[in-house]
Amino acid sequence: MELIKLGEKIKEFKAGAISATIWENTNKVKGKDVTFQTVAISRSYKDKEEKWQTTSSFRISDLPKVELVARKAYQYLTLEEDEG
Repeated sequence: MELIKLGEKIKEFKAGAISATIWENTNKVKGKDVTFQTVAISRSYKDKEEKWQTTSSFRISDLPKVELVARKAYQYLTLEEDEG
């Protein structure tokens, strides 16, 4: 599988410092372009120098927000597909 188009951000859901970003990618599979979506979930925080960073590690208290943004991303993607 050959990546022919780098990810394009199509939607982002946020709950406090937690976000789910939906990316659209295009690969070439058996000579045909195939488009698919991926979801990246991250937490933003400030480091010791007060610079914003992101991580894919979560505290226990973050998990309800992780579940919320993941559910919103899933609903967006499944409802998008049903409409098309």
